[in-house]
Amino acid sequence: MPDRARQIQYGLPPVITRDAKVLILGSFPSVRSLSAGQYYANPRNVFWRILGKITGTDPALPYDERVRLLTSRHIALWDVIGSCRRTGSADSRIGDAMKNDVAGLLASHPGIRLIACNGSTSARFLKGLSLPETITVIRLPSTSPANARLPFREKCRAWSVLTRYL
Repeated sequence: MPDRARQIQYGLPPVITRDAKVLILGSFPSVRSLSAGQYYANPRNVFWRILGKITGTDPALPYDERVRLLTSRHIALWDVIGSCRRTGSADSRIGDAMKNDVAGLLASHPGIRLIACNGSTSARFLKGLSLPETITVIRLPSTSPANARLPFREKCRAWSVLTRYL
């Protein structure tokens, strides 16, 4: 059996529409998300619950419906890392990371005004990229189950900043 740590893993394509205003950037999909081909597929990740509170959508809806509702509210999803080597899902295990072309995505979607980094790893990898001056970048608390020390209510409060840009 091949050593998965030695294999390059590739992320998911962006979920985006032409009229996107907010781009939420994660670091790199979890093993479960890659397997499912879905962003934030781990049920212990509170991403869909938080976005449900913010947008008034049901986090229990099928994935395709959640994505449709998210994009109808001008929210896009992607990850700052396009490929890497990693064992498991922990961001601390990411190696040989290759960044996605975030600047190119922004150039082709000029309506985006906010990049919301889902956690510190996303924000760290985004640093150093040349971004338009019209873009605001914020780091929000990670929705990952690894960030369980921050209560759900506080995460929701922090993430509610997205509504100012929608």
